[in-house]
Amino acid sequence: MSRIYRSLPPKGTRLGIAFSGGLDTRCAVAWLAEQGLEVYAYTADLAQPDEKDPAEIPPVAIDHGAVVARLIDCKDALVREGLAAIQCGAFHLGTGGKKYFNTTPLGRAVTGTAIVRAMLADDVHVFGDGSTHKGNDIQRFYRYGVLVDPTLHIYKPWLDQAFVTAFGGRREMSLYLESRGKPYRMGVEKAYSTDANCLGATHEAKDLERLDTGMRIVEPIMGVAPWRADVAIASEEVTVGFEQGVPTTIDGRRFDSPYALFAECNRIGGRHGLGMSDQIENRVIDAKSRGIYEAPGMALLHLVYERLLSAIHNENTLDQYAIIGRRLGRLLYEGKWFDPEACMIKDALQRWVAPSVTGAVTLELRRGDDYTILDTRAEHMAYAPDKLSMERVEEPPFTPEDRIGALELQNLSVLDNRDLLLHHLRSVGRLGPSTSTVAGLLGSSDE
Repeated sequence: MSRIYRSLPPKGTRLGIAFSGGLDTRCAVAWLAEQGLEVYAYTADLAQPDEKDPAEIPPVAIDHGAVVARLIDCKDALVREGLAAIQCGAFHLGTGGKKYFNTTPLGRAVTGTAIVRAMLADDVHVFGDGSTHKGNDIQRFYRYGVLVDPTLHIYKPWLDQAFVTAFGGRREMSLYLESRGKPYRMGVEKAYSTDANCLGATHEAKDLERLDTGMRIVEPIMGVAPWRADVAIASEEVTVGFEQGVPTTIDGRRFDSPYALFAECNRIGGRHGLGMSDQIENRVIDAKSRGIYEAPGMALLHLVYERLLSAIHNENTLDQYAIIGRRLGRLLYEGKWFDPEACMIKDALQRWVAPSVTGAVTLELRRGDDYTILDTRAEHMAYAPDKLSMERVEEPPFTPEDRIGALELQNLSVLDNRDLLLHHLRSVGRLGPSTSTVAGLLGSSDE
């Protein structure tokens, strides 16, 4: 039997819905209540920068027909998972050196599990949200929900043709709420949609679906717009300290909680427009989409963490961090953050890489991603200036004689490779430009 309802569950069914307070979920709650379901609304407090006060959202659900509405504090959990992603380098999307910090996938991992835990306490076992069949969230919420409650069933209004037919767009939803005496003031319609939490903001859809529309149409909500010439941004020096892979200080100041420190990182990065990126990505259904992302705090902490990594760990460790961290980023994007494969990768990186990262980095932040590293200090650094100093040192780690021996040993394979290449050229013949180049270098013909 399918876990997903293709049409409305029976009347009287308790149904939990992730309630954001926007037009879509207001309409869904009102319609579901009108169809005879007992609607339980759950709102995640993610310190989302596009909401004045998340505590004002649950009463809206009650006003639209929900029998129960709860606010779930997810701030600390979200920052905890965000810091885990930084420790693991769990970011697979990047363009020209600018990364997407998987802030929406992290939000769904925390929100999906927290809401379904709250539903279990209320004896609610049918879960709905506002995701559509074209996006990633429909998979993420499904996976996290069933992980927490193995008896969970899913009903998503936007998968029910009856709902989609009745409410084809925002105008129809607005008219429906108005007919119920619950008019929704949309205000000025933006040229894109926004989803946000304290880790970052995602802007997509509408005008941003066209690649000839640049980031400049976005009005940032987590900081300044660094491309605007009329925005004054003063340079600023900041020192961020880590202890065993965890950020603990900013300019020597300690904070009451990781969330408080992260909020300060958002303020610092935000006033410079740090961490904004424009990405084309493959959704979980392998169709491409485009998004504009903000993540000032994540960008600042990631920058510092990777600087410390490069000073502390050797190249082979950094290679593994990059390879499996990227793999973990894709798993996170697909809604698999708590799957065994993801836990195995996280365990390796958090056990063997992050605990050695203790130190501090001082930066001068300017505009956008323009910055200068001024100082790097760390315990147990693999970097030591005397190892490769061009000046005379009292006790050099190795001598010219040592280097001669190393060169002889490390390059014994060169002549063997030459013989192999000549054999290949004579046996196989020309395979392409690379082969022709090798033939010329060896003074041989591959014909």
